[in-house]
Amino acid sequence: MPRQVGGRQATGKKRAQDLLGLLGRGTIRLSLSQSQWAESSSPFFLLGSLKFYSELNTAVVQQVGWQALVESTVTGLGYELVECERSAGGLLRVYIDRVPNDPNGEFITVDDCEKVTRQLQYLLEVEGVAYERLEVSSPGLDRPLRKLADYQRFAGHEVDITLKVAFQNRKKYRGVLEAEGDGWRIVFKDGKQDQAMNFSLDEVREARLVPVVDFKGRRRGKAQAADASPAANVQEDGGQES
Repeated sequence: MPRQVGGRQATGKKRAQDLLGLLGRGTIRLSLSQSQWAESSSPFFLLGSLKFYSELNTAVVQQVGWQALVESTVTGLGYELVECERSAGGLLRVYIDRVPNDPNGEFITVDDCEKVTRQLQYLLEVEGVAYERLEVSSPGLDRPLRKLADYQRFAGHEVDITLKVAFQNRKKYRGVLEAEGDGWRIVFKDGKQDQAMNFSLDEVREARLVPVVDFKGRRRGKAQAADASPAANVQEDGGQES
């Protein structure tokens, strides 16, 4: 539904309070169309956004591609951009996470998603990026590892790795991620023995954290042991892509 932020005679302080109140509501996965954004935008919210926009690095904003705009906006708001993608039908998906050692907690909340969604909608409108819907969400407990910084952050955690080309007749491995010189390795159990496989990031097709859930709720904890389930270390035929 359309929402107003304050009245036309509101003072600057009142407008700021109303803006903060608006940013405090939302859903863990917020998805709005451009038409909904146009209906729900108030002039006072845009004034607040203009101030933020004017402080963005102009050179970054002018880079070719909407991904650069998304990344500069997300990081400018104090979050980490995990990945962004454009799907069929004009849907833009943006996955955000908290930065390491964030004092606000470990996991993304509904407030975080709405905050990023509102700012991105305004900036994409200003830059003329065509889309039908924008969806901002957390990466989930099985967060993907895309870049070097991800591997550095989650060293010591249990991960699932899929190689581009099979090694010893298999592509999928589950084990503890460790740094090894200038590269990386995964330590896993093969029967009763611990095994280790060295690899480079260029050899990885996909890597994700293994979700760790206990009775106290979700969490991302470092692995207690390099134990691999049979389902995780499946055999694949001759290195052919599935």
